[in-house]
Amino acid sequence: MAKQCEITGKKTQIGGRYSNRTRATQFNPCGKTTRQPNLQKKRIYVPELDKHVIVKISTKALRIIAKNGAYKTLKEAKLI
Repeated sequence: MAKQCEITGKKTQIGGRYSNRTRATQFNPCGKTTRQPNLQKKRIYVPELDKHVIVKISTKALRIIAKNGAYKTLKEAKLI
C-alpha cells in the first residue's frame, strides 16, 4: 500500500537535495531524494457509532480531527 494519508491525501514527494551553488556549477552528485509524509497508525473512537476505527493518517489530519470531530472528518473522507 502506498504511503498516503487517508484523510488529507498527502503522499511521498520527490525533490532535489543539492545547494544552489552546486546547481550553479551544473554538477549534481546527489540526485533525487524522496520526502515521506509523517504518517501515524491511529485507533480513533467514534462515539456516534460506538466503535473504534483504525486509520493511517498524517499528523495534520490529527489536528483536523481534533478541530472538526472524528465522525464528521471520517465521513467526509468516506472511511465510515
